Amino acid sequence: MTATIDEAPASSVPEIPSFEVTLKVRRYSPESAHGDEAYWDEFTVTAHGTDRVLDALHKIKWEHDGSVTFRRSCAHGICGSDAMRINGRNRLACKTLLKDVNPDKPIIVEPIKGLPVIKDLVVDMEPFFASYREIMPFLVTTGNQPSGERLQSAEQRERFDDTTKCILCAACTSSCPVFWTDGQYFGPAAIVNAHRFIFDSRDEGAEQRLEILNDKEGVWRCRTTFNCSEACPRGIEVTKAIQEVKRAMITRAF
Repeated sequence: MTATIDEAPASSVPEIPSFEVTLKVRRYSPESAHGDEAYWDEFTVTAHGTDRVLDALHKIKWEHDGSVTFRRSCAHGICGSDAMRINGRNRLACKTLLKDVNPDKPIIVEPIKGLPVIKDLVVDMEPFFASYREIMPFLVTTGNQPSGERLQSAEQRERFDDTTKCILCAACTSSCPVFWTDGQYFGPAAIVNAHRFIFDSRDEGAEQRLEILNDKEGVWRCRTTFNCSEACPRGIEVTKAIQEVKRAMITRAF
């Protein structure tokens, strides 16, 4: 007797609805016919409700114009590579859902402000990282090598927990009006990373960092506009951290 196998039932998973979305991308390509003049290109692609701005940019590059240039790496909001201005706000393209930025109208995509544009949405990050390096983003200790771990209490770790979340995307720094008008300003990200070490109980370089940030282009240039806190994709209370560094500068309590 031959056994029979029933056919598997057809999949009942509903199809994800699609929609058309237009991206208006600011272009800059010195080697093109436009030379040193920036210009705008519009692209319309088919997207789904789960798609992010980065997905739309991928479709543009892969299916429409391979010369469109932008940075991206992990695509999960961790590497910070794809920070850009989307509808006038600094965001990570990989975390911004198309449906959340009104896809019924063209979505404006531009490079972040205050840093030299290399091509299209790619900026020169060297001035940003130069400020980061200057605040000594590493533990500073003196004396002999420790015989064991440098232990911390939960309370000591909590003191700087918020500022350990920085992914160096430059969204906060490039949202700062002071940074736009004064390229010498350290910027919020450098101060946030100084905070992370100044308030670390294992570190002995707080005085050096505070002296660096006491420069005329340092922490006192902050005007507390809160742009940086609003722009941070990791939810860091950037303005609060800057205020705490200012207070430490005066009180030397850290």
